[in-house]
Amino acid sequence: MTIYALSSGPGISGIAVIRISGKHTAKIIKYLTGKEPPKPRIATLRKINKINTSELIDEGLILWFPGPESYTGEDMAEIQVHGSKSVVDALHSSLSEVENCRLADPGEFTKLAFQNGKINLIKAESIADLIASETEIQRQQAIKIMNGKSSDQFNFLREKLLKILSHVEAKIDFPDEDLPNDILDEIKNSSHEVIIKIKKILNDQRVGERIREGFKIAILGPTNAGKSSLMNYLSDRDVAIVSEIAGTTRDVIETHLNIDGYPVIVSDTAGIRDSRDEIEKKGIKLSLKRAEEADLKLVVIDAKSTDFSDILNGLLDENAILVINKSDLLEKDISPKIKKLNHVLISIKQNKNIEELILKIKNNLKNKFIKSDDILITRERHRQHLQQCLNHLNNFNQKKAIEDFDKAAEDLRLATRHLGMIVGKVDVEEILDSIFNDFCIGK
Repeated sequence: MTIYALSSGPGISGIAVIRISGKHTAKIIKYLTGKEPPKPRIATLRKINKINTSELIDEGLILWFPGPESYTGEDMAEIQVHGSKSVVDALHSSLSEVENCRLADPGEFTKLAFQNGKINLIKAESIADLIASETEIQRQQAIKIMNGKSSDQFNFLREKLLKILSHVEAKIDFPDEDLPNDILDEIKNSSHEVIIKIKKILNDQRVGERIREGFKIAILGPTNAGKSSLMNYLSDRDVAIVSEIAGTTRDVIETHLNIDGYPVIVSDTAGIRDSRDEIEKKGIKLSLKRAEEADLKLVVIDAKSTDFSDILNGLLDENAILVINKSDLLEKDISPKIKKLNHVLISIKQNKNIEELILKIKNNLKNKFIKSDDILITRERHRQHLQQCLNHLNNFNQKKAIEDFDKAAEDLRLATRHLGMIVGKVDVEEILDSIFNDFCIGK
């Protein structure tokens, strides 16, 4: 099957790029241009015609990438035409008339690249992350992963486990032979090293996921404290409805921001108070759930009413900033008890001290987004496989200690498998190769 799709963004543009991949690609170029494909990887100007009527669609550049030296590993071409909707539609319509040629599914070109061994699963994910990146730190992270740092590290750990497994398999296959002491020491030391390394990777404060998904800030507090006004100020637009009527915000309202290059998702939540209104109660429940998920909580209160409910007091932990709004209405200083808390006294109405609040938010962001070359996890999928790998390694060590090698080997296989799943590689035959390389069996 040959696939095609618009690879540049939809909408009017100077240039549109249509990508084609599959065994019929060369034939399709001949159908469209009346000529054989041009020299590989050399942009060539051609007239592009409708396949059945030979009516001219446009004049554009053809780039020919014969497989396997292409992005997908198959014969592939890119057609660059003028970026009008009518040109793209006409070209798509002609391509759809070719037998065994269809519109590509989302991500199918990259999926083919993975299936044909051009890239691993982590690189495929990083390509998607690079395309979706909105801030500089997201772009930098995606590029780092694309360059293979994570893959190299996971493959290195996997190879160490395969080496251990080959020794254990040898012990199972030749139970009467005692493993040399240096081999037993290597099994012990290598498994310990892998466990320590995985624990270190997992202990990353989820920075990779925060960068990829966005740093979550929840604006919380009682009704009419100015939460929606603060949301609108940070967003520099009217995202939330502002009203003097208590309980205006019933649902969670989100906006995506770029603060000093850091991706941020700000959520305005329903005011927290005792309510008999079923809809409002559901909104308050959502507010508390969003508070649990947030990386930073902005607890907004009215300067004239600084008495906390038990719920609000429970929100003021190390990941919270107390925002005391309407300071212009204060007739006396705030209490010493409030002063001890991590707080900022602001007035959104008079634009007072808001820059101080934003500075506190930025400092919190920088502390959470500590740049480290050790950040290898960018998705929950990676984290789950690493945790499963760690669990099986711990089980392996327990069974190995009592010399239950059969069951220990199974845990080791599963641990290796979970590491392989991260990069999209699971090959049991590698274990046999390792056995023959390290043991002169039959000699």
